[in-house]
Amino acid sequence: MIRVVIVDDHQLVSDGLAMVLRDEADLVVCGQAGSVADAAPLVRDTKPDIVVMDFHFPDGTGPDAAAAIRRIQPNARFVFLSRDDSESAWLAAVEAGAGAFIHKSRAADDVIDAVRRVAGGGSLIAPSKIASLLSRNRDRNGKRDSLSAREREVLKLMSGGLSSREIAGQMGISYATVRTHIRSLDTKLGAHSKIEAVATAREMKLID
Repeated sequence: MIRVVIVDDHQLVSDGLAMVLRDEADLVVCGQAGSVADAAPLVRDTKPDIVVMDFHFPDGTGPDAAAAIRRIQPNARFVFLSRDDSESAWLAAVEAGAGAFIHKSRAADDVIDAVRRVAGGGSLIAPSKIASLLSRNRDRNGKRDSLSAREREVLKLMSGGLSSREIAGQMGISYATVRTHIRSLDTKLGAHSKIEAVATAREMKLID
């Protein structure tokens, strides 16, 4: 039997998923939690094989909960459910050790299949996908580290909609110096315009 804990702050979703899983002869739902704070204590008490978990919670994220759970049950495996299909969400799931990352629009049978495969030591995340995500993250970290303090300041002001001349005035530097910083930012971020540079920086979490 595969022991499963469900962690989701939407009660209807949690109850519906529990009902579906309980219909399977080889699956046992041994508990449900609705928050990151409640997840680890529940796992400690029930010792599940699989934790099926939402990605976003009012008090944190699924990866936050996974980190706490691993400290008390290192062998626990995770199936993440999310409506967030962004690269940053995928990366966080991979770094948290997810065996599967399933969009919430998928059918219940997909979740059941994921639980069985992950419990058996498998993964629904292709090794090539994992390698690609981790490689891109290393590239981004390299770009982040390569930005100077001045370039970061220019980038932040650009994101606020200031023109190059307005940035020069606010920073107390020349217009030509601002243009030099912007050209450097474009090169380091692989951008071809101020708009693209800001968009790329937001995707990389360099700015809010």
